[in-house]
Amino acid sequence: MSTDKPVIVYGASGYTGRLVCEYLREFNVPFIAAGRDKVRVQQAMDQIPGIETADYEVVEVAHEVASLTELFRGARVVCNTVGPFSQYGREVVEACLDVGCHYLDTTGEQDWLIDCDENYGRRMADQELLLSPGLAHMYTTGEIAANICLETPGLDTLDIQVFWKGFPTIASTRTILVNAALSKAYYLEQNQYVEWPADAGLYDVVVPGQHQTELALPWGGTSHPVWFKRDPRVANVKVLGGVFNRTLMQGVPQIVAGVVEQVKDLSREQKYKVLAEHAAGVMNEMPPRENPRINTSLDSVYASGPLGRAHCVIYGNCNYKQTGLLQAYAAYTLLQTSPKRAGFASGCQAFGHRELLGVLRGFGLVMEPVLTVHS
Repeated sequence: MSTDKPVIVYGASGYTGRLVCEYLREFNVPFIAAGRDKVRVQQAMDQIPGIETADYEVVEVAHEVASLTELFRGARVVCNTVGPFSQYGREVVEACLDVGCHYLDTTGEQDWLIDCDENYGRRMADQELLLSPGLAHMYTTGEIAANICLETPGLDTLDIQVFWKGFPTIASTRTILVNAALSKAYYLEQNQYVEWPADAGLYDVVVPGQHQTELALPWGGTSHPVWFKRDPRVANVKVLGGVFNRTLMQGVPQIVAGVVEQVKDLSREQKYKVLAEHAAGVMNEMPPRENPRINTSLDSVYASGPLGRAHCVIYGNCNYKQTGLLQAYAAYTLLQTSPKRAGFASGCQAFGHRELLGVLRGFGLVMEPVLTVHS
């Protein structure tokens, strides 16, 4: 088959995939809502307000390169929300390469970003295609804040903190466990990856705008060290993240340690199976739709250099909606113009941090950044 729809949302039956479709509707972009179960995808579409006004089609597809290639033929952008991406991402990228599609995803897996950078970035760039994994709130909004700090010359060190209030989705829970159990986490020191200590545990951190401290984790290393590794302005990047829920955060190290111990002697495929079962035990139902009065977010970046300091905070709400909007806006933009950078690139590198900030502001999902500069 060859589609006349320019955008494919793969994994449209999930929480995030549904939000991507919702915002594509708002940008008036025709799309295919694809997944491995057509009934589940249609049920997800039926829950989107006003979906009857969208130009879309629901398609069932097997997760294999040949089937995905056939589905993608004729499209120009693929928004992939099927994770864990280290387990399922390669087939999707290969299919994009086969037909000449831009690739976006919502990953939080540092090892998958490094894989994309090292193994697919050049191949995508050779076709003038964008490969942008991790275009999502927990990474892109913080990256926007970092780039606002870096508008001040002479700063080379980024200390990033990401917080949000709510509960991870089923897919996010599974990805968190897979990432913790199967991958190493890195920060950036003098442009080299340095492994976080395996027993790093929880950090008690000060959060801008409140008196109470919060608990944070390296969160798999996050995307930022990978994105900034080849940025000539930046030499050092460390990131901590967490949820505004101390009880939940206190339980994370114990859950992860137990899972790691249980799967340590299993084959990789067996590990994936056990991790999926554990994730279902932690979170087995879709969270409610986000409430902007409850589900808040905070991205704080301290940037420093030998003779300067800058601090940027972005307060927002509805982190999953931010992700859906960022994906839809990126797809909408790619249908009209080439990215600022082809091949492996972050959202800010591909579309511009001020542009992404503008769309988040325009949809009421973040405040104007609070910036303090000392130089």
